[in-house]
Amino acid sequence: MSNDSSLLSLILFTPLVGALVLLFVPKRQEDVIRWIANVAVFIGFLVSLPLWFHYDTANPDFQFVERLPWIPSIGAEYFLGVDGFSVLLILLTTLMGVIAVLSSWTAITMRVKEYYIFLLMLQTGMIGAFVSLDFLLFFLFWEVMLVPMYFLIGIWGSDNRLYSAIKFFLFTLVGSVVMLLGILAVYFYNHSVTGVYTFDVTQFHQLSIPPDMQWWIFLAFFLGFAVKVPMFPFHTWLPDAHTDAPTAGSVILAAVLLKMGTYGFIRFSLPILPEGTAAFVPLVAALSIIGIVYGALVAMAQRDWKRLVAYSSVSHMGMVMLGMFALTPVGITGSIVQQLNHGISTGALFLIVGIVYERRHTRLIAEYGGLSKVMPVYAAIFLVMTMSSIGLPTLNGFIGEILILQGVFVVQKTWAFFAASGIVLGAAYMLWLYQRTMFGTVDNPKNENLPDLSMREFVTFVPLLVLAVWIGLYPKPFLDRLETSVDKVMMRVNSDYTPRFAALVDGGAPGGPVVIEAPVRGGGR
Repeated sequence: MSNDSSLLSLILFTPLVGALVLLFVPKRQEDVIRWIANVAVFIGFLVSLPLWFHYDTANPDFQFVERLPWIPSIGAEYFLGVDGFSVLLILLTTLMGVIAVLSSWTAITMRVKEYYIFLLMLQTGMIGAFVSLDFLLFFLFWEVMLVPMYFLIGIWGSDNRLYSAIKFFLFTLVGSVVMLLGILAVYFYNHSVTGVYTFDVTQFHQLSIPPDMQWWIFLAFFLGFAVKVPMFPFHTWLPDAHTDAPTAGSVILAAVLLKMGTYGFIRFSLPILPEGTAAFVPLVAALSIIGIVYGALVAMAQRDWKRLVAYSSVSHMGMVMLGMFALTPVGITGSIVQQLNHGISTGALFLIVGIVYERRHTRLIAEYGGLSKVMPVYAAIFLVMTMSSIGLPTLNGFIGEILILQGVFVVQKTWAFFAASGIVLGAAYMLWLYQRTMFGTVDNPKNENLPDLSMREFVTFVPLLVLAVWIGLYPKPFLDRLETSVDKVMMRVNSDYTPRFAALVDGGAPGGPVVIEAPVRGGGR
């Protein structure tokens, strides 16, 4: 493992320091509070940029490692580090934190101080989960995230906010408790083998846990992570939480919080439990396919703008899970890229809903129509992000989807067919939404004088637009950062795997060979 300074701690605690500063600012000074919160998340984003520029793509070990004793009596440590998976998700988290805080400037007028404190605490919790290499420390940050999101939905949400907040909390808490049992099972098994009490994830990656034990532990992890993704049938909390959360809460929930579940699978389930993973591939694939098709069909039936985008997330995250559990290098790579793409496009779509909701205080699609005539800049950005969401070539969504389809196709063509059908359905409901809200005549007098995007609102979209085009046209820098991390996971789930993803990247241009390693169904090392 490569060691560095305290960069990860700096990234981790910058939002928390901002929250602590806000504690001492009088509630009446709302503009000062807003400025401090914005500065805190912007500094947090700036200090995370070295992860992009100084990450060594040729180094398979965890990088920027920090390690200190935490609870020596049980072997728990303050152990931080990143690989290609976590680098991209941390950068997504810090960027979306800036966008979420900036988008709240005029939307939040009640309990402003408390709102920003909870938002900054949530930021620290999410980053902590992505950088933790101690399983107990990961679980701590995983649970810490629940509290601020619960209050963000319950206090600053709309209509049925209390019901949605409690439902979100209980679903996630139940999954977390079961996951903790799985963590303890790995912890005590490691002690029985090595004689050492530790929560070191890198040590757990080297374990050879008996297959029958792996199956039960996998189920425990599965419940905890599947609820957070969320996978069908554990998804029912998501539409309610999205619908009733404030705009910034929906943005963070879609862009980052859902990725905690998929990150848990790729960081813990696949490398620690390779036989358990292989045994449950058919189940996970079936649930993923159901989620892809079901989420898309239900999205088509929605009349609430926010609920439509929420159900689209169920479909998109089903695609991510299907690519991951194809257990091919290109499928896993596509699933990680698609997580990033989903955060960009769906985060932007929730911002788009929030802007018109702030002006009209309604999310009903039927209340809108012809908005491109009164809000042309807004309509143009909405069009780009719609195309991003449905996977138009030259935009980011296409890259993730084509990689997932390639990875799934070599394993099971039927799975690829259902995945492709989800993409077609996704295009149908997104284009229908755009046509109903942006085209036609402005029939509702309340929409005739809606102001177009302010400069602040426009600025929140700029980085998302840049990333959508960048990843769509030149994804290589992102794929390069994933190569060695994907290879490490593949070598755990397939003992015969020879790293060859570089051949796919370098030879995948038109006319070049595409090499895809098929998985071994029996797992093993």
